[in-house]
Amino acid sequence: MRSKKAIYNIISNFVLQLITIAYGFIVPKIIISCFGSNINGLVSSITQFLAYIALLESGFGPVIKSVLYKPIANKDNRTIISILRTSEKFFRTIALVFLLYIFVLCFIYPVFISKDYSWLFTVSLIVIIGISTFAEYFFGMTYKLFLQAKQKSYIVSIIQIATYVLSIICVVVLAKFEVSIHIIKLATGIVFVLRPLLQNYYVKRKYHINFKDYTDKYELKQKWDGLAQHIAAVIHSNTDITILTVFVNLAEVSVYSVYYFVIKGIKSIIQSIGIDSSFGDMIAKKEINNLNQKFSMYEVMFFTIATIIFTSAILLITPFVSVYTKGITDVNYVRYTFGYLLVVSEYIWVIRLPYIGLTYSAGHFKETRVGAWVECFSNIVVSIILVWKYGIIGVTIGTIVAMTIRTIEFIYHANKYILARDIWESIKKIIVVVVETSIIIFICGLLPKVENISYANWIINAIIVVLVASVVTVSFNFVCFKCEIRELLYMLKKTLKRKK
Repeated sequence: MRSKKAIYNIISNFVLQLITIAYGFIVPKIIISCFGSNINGLVSSITQFLAYIALLESGFGPVIKSVLYKPIANKDNRTIISILRTSEKFFRTIALVFLLYIFVLCFIYPVFISKDYSWLFTVSLIVIIGISTFAEYFFGMTYKLFLQAKQKSYIVSIIQIATYVLSIICVVVLAKFEVSIHIIKLATGIVFVLRPLLQNYYVKRKYHINFKDYTDKYELKQKWDGLAQHIAAVIHSNTDITILTVFVNLAEVSVYSVYYFVIKGIKSIIQSIGIDSSFGDMIAKKEINNLNQKFSMYEVMFFTIATIIFTSAILLITPFVSVYTKGITDVNYVRYTFGYLLVVSEYIWVIRLPYIGLTYSAGHFKETRVGAWVECFSNIVVSIILVWKYGIIGVTIGTIVAMTIRTIEFIYHANKYILARDIWESIKKIIVVVVETSIIIFICGLLPKVENISYANWIINAIIVVLVASVVTVSFNFVCFKCEIRELLYMLKKTLKRKK
């Protein structure tokens, strides 16, 4: 059953990420084409500033999931409802504080861009973009976490797929009528409000959740450690656009956001194969040998997919952006060095995902909180120092430095304190990733390329690159990790037979 749920989650998540990628490409392109790069930069910047409200979430989400695994495994409904009741009360408080944050932001944010847009124009856009975030915290966050902990992320994915598709339709139709950016963002905001409402309705109806049945209070022992982790993570993930907004200009923010939308889509595909809830279930049931075996297999599968996708991205991202922004002349979007560095920074981030999932599933927030702050502050300091001379490339270098530090910590901690195995088990897999990446880039550099002036030509180049990446990566992994590959194929075969 656990393997079956994992496959459902992976497939639905994968489809969701494809739809998310489509949304990330279509909507910014329409905004840039209809309103210009500055408006796209403004929307991206506001979205990032509103994301700082996640600071108030206090790392509550990962902590909630980690404490839900055991009572779900034991079918302890009283404890489950007590946890959910505590969670909903907290998130609704966050939602109300978010309203205050928007009010403050309306007075502070326009100061940075007062020369470009009127106060009313900017403030109204802030309020409109903030609608869906408020709804997520007030109505749906608790139930989303519950479904994820229960290994039913596919329900969340299905709801999100539907709202993304509806949102894309709204943007395309409204753009045809040449409405304002405010109307477009209001329409998409209303659509995204449906997500938390549907999650709320599904869980309460399916699992008969009624907080009046139990009034027990649940004390989250690691919430302050989760706070430290989450504040650091939110600051780190929003550093680049914030620094570019303050120290550079909105046009550069637009350039960064276009490239990052590509990277975000790629990252989301990788994240779709996460099985944190399965690891959490194994840890809760103390299946340590099974955990080690399955995690080693998961590492190989994960790194195989990550290597193919991210090595291809290193070679293809800037050529894609050049086609995507063809005809847009208000700012130069073709930045090869920036494209390479941005992909590398996120490649490093992706390498640590299996170890993050394992660490958080085990509830090890206190043990890894120092590294979160080191990553956060190293990113800020290095980025601010370098942005003056190197601009958008400087902030990306700051991200690479910070990503590397934190990734090393997660790999070390997961191996030593959770898996209790030699760290060399992970290091040798990462060495193989580096070797594979280098060989793929070298081979692709020798191959002839079709001149990249259209999507069709880019697709031809992309097919060649992905084929080379796939052949090299799969071949190397079959040689280096025979046992893990054999076990993975056996597990998939057994699960598919069971499904039939």
